Amino acid sequence: MPNRAKDWLKQAEQNLAQAIDSAAAGRHDWACLAAHQAAEMAVKGLHLSRGQDAWGHMIRGLLEALSDTIPVADELFDAARGLDLHYIPARYPNGHLSGAPADN
Repeated sequence: MPNRAKDWLKQAEQNLAQAIDSAAAGRHDWACLAAHQAAEMAVKGLHLSRGQDAWGHMIRGLLEALSDTIPVADELFDAARGLDLHYIPARYPNGHLSGAPADN
């Protein structure tokens, strides 16, 4: 079975471009979602490039699993925590006291 790490990284780049476009258009809910997806796919691609499987959606956990084999900067853990905190509110109305994610 071929290593698909490059495919995951390519999709991560596409998702990052979507995040940038969405932010510029004021669609901050989609920008958060696309940014989270970009980071998740990039970290999973890095896992695959090292011959490791990675499951789940929380970026901090994916980085922690990776840090067993390579050093991960504290700044990446901090950024991951920020993306993970906005993962639910950017997608679901029940992540807010009222209104849809697009309203907040």
